[in-house]
Amino acid sequence: MKDILGHLNTLKRPRLLIRAARAGVDGYSRTEHLQRHFGYGKLPRNAVALMSLMEKEAQLNDQRRKGDAGYSLVSHVDTLIAMMGEAQLMRASRQRV
Repeated sequence: MKDILGHLNTLKRPRLLIRAARAGVDGYSRTEHLQRHFGYGKLPRNAVALMSLMEKEAQLNDQRRKGDAGYSLVSHVDTLIAMMGEAQLMRASRQRV
């Protein structure tokens, strides 16, 4: 089984979605962004948060591909920003160890 970060590298998404998320990841604030996804209270650890975000993003991507009327581009980009931000934090914590 691939590790979480390896799985992220294999995701295929439209360039415009990735570019928008990359533009937003510089301003990533774990507390602010993850509260939108997980609610208030204790936030999950990086790996748990990233797995949950990846599941949510996969659902959003399915909606996008099917042309679902309930699809939210803003939510999709926000989820991708959170995924990228968590991945950066995980990579940084691995390098410190």
